[in-house]
Amino acid sequence: MTLSLIVPCYNEEKNVEPLLCACREAFSGLPGGFEMIFVNDGSRDNTWGVLSDLFDRYKDSVSLKLLNFSRNFGKEAAMFAGLKHASGTYTAILDADLQQDPALVANMVDFLEKNPAYDVVAAYQEERIEGRMMSWYKKIFYKLVNRVCEVEFYAGASDFRTMRRSVVDAILKMPEYHRFSKGIFSWVGFETYYMPYVANKRNAGKSAWTFKKLFKYAFEGFLSFTTFPLKIASVLGILSSLGSLIYLLIVVIQKLCFGIEIPGYATVVALILLLGGLQLVILGVIGEYLARVYIEGKHRPIYLLKGYLGNDTEDEAP
Repeated sequence: MTLSLIVPCYNEEKNVEPLLCACREAFSGLPGGFEMIFVNDGSRDNTWGVLSDLFDRYKDSVSLKLLNFSRNFGKEAAMFAGLKHASGTYTAILDADLQQDPALVANMVDFLEKNPAYDVVAAYQEERIEGRMMSWYKKIFYKLVNRVCEVEFYAGASDFRTMRRSVVDAILKMPEYHRFSKGIFSWVGFETYYMPYVANKRNAGKSAWTFKKLFKYAFEGFLSFTTFPLKIASVLGILSSLGSLIYLLIVVIQKLCFGIEIPGYATVVALILLLGGLQLVILGVIGEYLARVYIEGKHRPIYLLKGYLGNDTEDEAP
């Protein structure tokens, strides 16, 4: 198998068939053939029913693997599941909404064939159609995360990429529960070529990514690839202790040498609120990391399969 296409799906009942047809057209002449791995991530619509129908109609002409999660585990889990079931020499990840043209994947494969020095082709949008506020937040995120993380995040690079088998194997060696693929792609290394592209309009439906979900996702990635917040907590603790000690010495000197009354209620309350707030912030940061250690220690599976359909007989059904 030359190419494996991983397609995470969440409420994409109107998009999966147009995508399948577009991929058949784009890769019909690909030497070695291709397979499509659809991962139904607990969709609330009839995505799994549509996928099952497509399997019955196209199983003799297209290599298909359909994975049905027991509930919504998130796109990160869906991508990991797809990577585990991929068998191609090259593996690509693309969304189901046709914003990412399958023909671009063919260009990526062609680039990797002609440039053996590169292991990954990652697509990024030079110009994104989004609000100024959203654009500003993303810009700030990339600046901040690249300053404090041990790996570099390429601004604008998405999960839309094509990888050699060696890269897929490296990613599968990182079965962590809290996943942030953008960071994982950077952490495993390998030579990456960044290819600009222009996204198409969404074929049908609405994106599930809200600002709240994007912020939570960014926060997850920030904590997953840096311990900088813990260092900030330590520095704040030291500075607060030094400030409190200096203020205590000033108050004692004022009382002993000048007979000035010790500051009263307002000062004490202000200091208590300040130091108490700092302590709560520090405890909150530590708690976020401890929570991740706690969850990882349970060794829960990243996802659970409810159903599986495939042309092959090698994959284990749930």
